Amino acid sequence: MSDSQTVRAERTERPRARRRLVRFAIVCSIMLLLFGVPWWTLLSAGTAWPAPVMAIGSAVFAVGFVGLPVAMTLGHGRSHRDWAATTADALLGAVWVLFVWSVLALLLRLALVLAGVEDPIRSQVVAGAVVAVVVALLGWGFVEAMRVPRIRAVDVTLPRLGKGLDGLRVAVLTDTHYGPIDRAKWSAAVVDRVNELDADVVCHVGDIADGTAAVREEQARPLASVRAKLARVYVTGNHEYYSEVLGWLDYMAAIGWDTLRNKHVLVERGGDRLVVAGVDDVTAHRSGVDGHGADLDAALEGADPALPVLLLAHQPKQVEQAAGAGVDLQISGHTHGGQIWPFHFLVRLDQPVLQGLSRHGARTQLYTSRGSGFWGPPFRIFAPSEITLLTLRTP
Repeated sequence: MSDSQTVRAERTERPRARRRLVRFAIVCSIMLLLFGVPWWTLLSAGTAWPAPVMAIGSAVFAVGFVGLPVAMTLGHGRSHRDWAATTADALLGAVWVLFVWSVLALLLRLALVLAGVEDPIRSQVVAGAVVAVVVALLGWGFVEAMRVPRIRAVDVTLPRLGKGLDGLRVAVLTDTHYGPIDRAKWSAAVVDRVNELDADVVCHVGDIADGTAAVREEQARPLASVRAKLARVYVTGNHEYYSEVLGWLDYMAAIGWDTLRNKHVLVERGGDRLVVAGVDDVTAHRSGVDGHGADLDAALEGADPALPVLLLAHQPKQVEQAAGAGVDLQISGHTHGGQIWPFHFLVRLDQPVLQGLSRHGARTQLYTSRGSGFWGPPFRIFAPSEITLLTLRTP
């Protein structure tokens, strides 16, 4: 290698090394906050626990601090060990909830100070309250995450909808996230509940699974049994692009779903028609998969502009383009409704809507589902899952 090549290589490597160092420092800072604040609240803030309690408690936090990144690497790195992913995800959810309520416990501490309660009683009461709330929330959140979603029925009035389509029933699944916890029985129960709705159109709006189709096929298999009178349609989410998207596209086609990759189908009833279009996820263009990327113009190409349009797009923020194109209704998922409060507020920094029906521009409405499954931590706290039944109405 020439001297000039050596210099160029060194100049390239230095910024990369700095970026890695910055990322490492950020991760360490976050970890110290996540574990340090609860440690201080439960063990150190004037609690005056006996030495054995302090030692055992500190050891538990130390194991969690070291174990979380190790389990994350084993579970979500190249080896993809499901047991490690399950452990890491559960630990991450638990420490997040513990951190949040340790911070909120400062209000209780202040109230006890004003009431004249002295330490160590004050700090011991705060520690006990935090533990009680966190245990209750994690137990409830786990049950909420693992149960079959409730039906959320919503009527949506579309001014351009023909009379023949009044009352059209659209069932929405999204964010099933089949993953390291085997939920094959849950998946079958979800499909049974969808089939009970006797919907005209059934949609899956992306994020089928965390893992490839070959690995998660057993959990996804019940999707083949979904029944719809007129159409079963699917669009990709961002997680398909982390999990060999072409495999998932082939799988959904093999079990008889119409994959709307920047295209549309027509649904007809009573002499009136509805354009059902779909676009790739917003992240698809940088996935490295040739030909992938959201293209609404291509999705609507050849469609009669006088017909109402129902658009499937995984992320709510895709509604900006939909509104510009005069789409009547966009259906999205992705947000999980926040999944674990108060993560709701962070989601809103990235997306225009957290959940539910909203209006964008003169014509376009957006329905954002809270999702049917969960991602990562097996908890849903103040963000229940749903299977959505949208009934389309004429004015």
